[in-house]
Amino acid sequence: MTNIAAIEMRGLTRAFGAVVALDHLDLRVEQGEIFGFLGPNGAGKSTTIRLLLDLVRPTDGSASILGFDCRRETIEVRRRTSYLPGDLRLYPGLNGHQTIELFAGLRHDAVDLTRAYRIAQELELDLSKKASALSKGNRQKLGVLIALLGEPAVMLLDEPTSGLDPLVQRVVWELLRREANRGATVFFSSHVMSEVEVTCERVGILRQGRLVAVEPVAALKGRSGRHVEVSFAGHAPPPEVFALPGLLELRREASTLEFEVAGEIDPLLKALSPFHVLDLRTEQATLDEILLHYYEKAQPR
Repeated sequence: MTNIAAIEMRGLTRAFGAVVALDHLDLRVEQGEIFGFLGPNGAGKSTTIRLLLDLVRPTDGSASILGFDCRRETIEVRRRTSYLPGDLRLYPGLNGHQTIELFAGLRHDAVDLTRAYRIAQELELDLSKKASALSKGNRQKLGVLIALLGEPAVMLLDEPTSGLDPLVQRVVWELLRREANRGATVFFSSHVMSEVEVTCERVGILRQGRLVAVEPVAALKGRSGRHVEVSFAGHAPPPEVFALPGLLELRREASTLEFEVAGEIDPLLKALSPFHVLDLRTEQATLDEILLHYYEKAQPR
């Protein structure tokens, strides 16, 4: 008997009039997996999550969570899932304690409030304040905490670290890894490359509602280039010095060069070794740049 997928979509499609937000999506996510759903704004990430929760209905195709049809068995699906929306809204008159108790009471299974308060401490979240008095970052922390209540089997998170500072993002990443270690499936949309690198095992890439790739994070990183800026003590070397595979010169000034490097940086370093280099700065391409680079190679499905 084959294992039941945590999430499975078969030809899942959603059109809003003449606009096709999601176009025949086929995707399987395994139990216990942390899966990143990537793409620029408007690619169809949020629509996909809403279809899984039966918040909108598909134009065509179907989806299931843990074997339950997301449309016909939506109550069973919701009993086993949690959801963090991208446009999180809280009850402004309730403080953190009251909000947790409210959502804990809505869960099908008993909620360990001691665990919830321990997570609040990890997030450095003040539960005594009303939601209306919380900053965007603290509202997002409370949303993450709500999504963790009751140890759900599947977590559907839409941009979970939006508005959080880098230190808190790392805490959230650790919490998600902990959930996966206990067997939960984490499915989250993102356009933040750093959280994809440290949390996900596989990623799916959306382009204009179409799934253009599903691959391990290591493969995605292998496709990504990096920008390297080099400052020289004297005039920059001539272009022919850097006529190397995987190396593209982007900018040339009197004593500064900028490159895009695909793959390892070692060939560039060897080419630079005869010259007096004052400074070398490198940064990985943004996710949008990686996706754009990938889309140029991707063939329509």
